[in-house]
Amino acid sequence: MVLRIGHRGAAALAPENTLEAIERALEVGVDMVELDVVPLADGTLVLAHDAPAGWPVLPMLDEALALVRERGVDVLLDVKGPGYEAELTAAVRRHAWVERTLVSSCHAGSVRLLGQLEPGLRRGLTYPFDRLGISSRRLLRPATAAGLGALRAALPLRIGRLLARADASVATLNHAVIGPAVVRSCHARGAQVLAWTVDDPALAARLAALGVDGIISDDPTVVAGTF
Repeated sequence: MVLRIGHRGAAALAPENTLEAIERALEVGVDMVELDVVPLADGTLVLAHDAPAGWPVLPMLDEALALVRERGVDVLLDVKGPGYEAELTAAVRRHAWVERTLVSSCHAGSVRLLGQLEPGLRRGLTYPFDRLGISSRRLLRPATAAGLGALRAALPLRIGRLLARADASVATLNHAVIGPAVVRSCHARGAQVLAWTVDDPALAARLAALGVDGIISDDPTVVAGTF
């Protein structure tokens, strides 16, 4: 069974990284919701891909954790940068949701530290680093295709070292770098593979056929309707 994971709640169905997006994801029957977490200047953890100065009111992580705990759904917290690992683990503990939380980051040091602070957390390594979201911009895809292809070719040989460096048991991979060899390599090491961000039913079906363990989508109905 492929896990259906709502990206930023369900970003195609409601404003991303909001309580409304979480609710919409739950309405369409996800197995897990993925949420971006960043700190404000005062240290408050909020749901956002970025938190620029003067940003309007954002949902707090505490609000989101209270909601997912109430509704009994797993959560994937995407840690956007280093420096707030202790605050994040404290929040997850506060809501008694450690065993139902997966944390993932492209920063291997953050993933390791999260595990040291709370060994009960499942931990994933996000790959590749794509801070500006270039790989998801349609007009720029031809310019990035060659680079992603090179990453895909090399990844089966590198993924073991990358996961070990992060002390992670989940590979959270951009769909463009996923091929059968990297799925086999991860599974041979006991690591799950989650694919992001997949909004096309045909692509979701191809990834499922490759054996990925979960698909992260802005519109989880494209996944739910595929399998």
